[in-house]
Amino acid sequence: MTRNTHRQRGAALIIGLMMLVVITLLAVTAVNTASTELVMAGNEQFRERAFQAADAGVERAVATIDSVPQTATPTTGTGTIASLSGDSFSISTVFTGYEANVANAGEDFVAVHYRITSTGTSLRNASAVIQQGAYVLTSSGNDGYQSWLDGVTAQID
Repeated sequence: MTRNTHRQRGAALIIGLMMLVVITLLAVTAVNTASTELVMAGNEQFRERAFQAADAGVERAVATIDSVPQTATPTTGTGTIASLSGDSFSISTVFTGYEANVANAGEDFVAVHYRITSTGTSLRNASAVIQQGAYVLTSSGNDGYQSWLDGVTAQID
């Protein structure tokens, strides 16, 4: 029996400790990966909230489009999302021109075109920008349209 005890030099202990180190490293890596994925999911949530805020800005701009002057000067505004603290939007609406040949509307109507740019922001510096075109049908007897048409005619002559 004494001969067997002299041959053992602690190899099982060393292999066991090495396995423990490998398992510990795997566990630490898994925890770090899970933490990173949690942060990434949160960032995606805030990016989506910023997009929804920008979309709310487009809806606000469309609802108030009739108050935008028919000039090249943009109309701007801001707002917040009441149900989501930290989320807001800023909008810019600009008149871009008239279209006289509106399909199925005849000569009595023109389309007044606008470009809406809405920027939504949320927490963690998340932001999203939406650009939307819109037009309003109006009577071709509109004074703004007539003055624009006169200017185009003068440029053509």
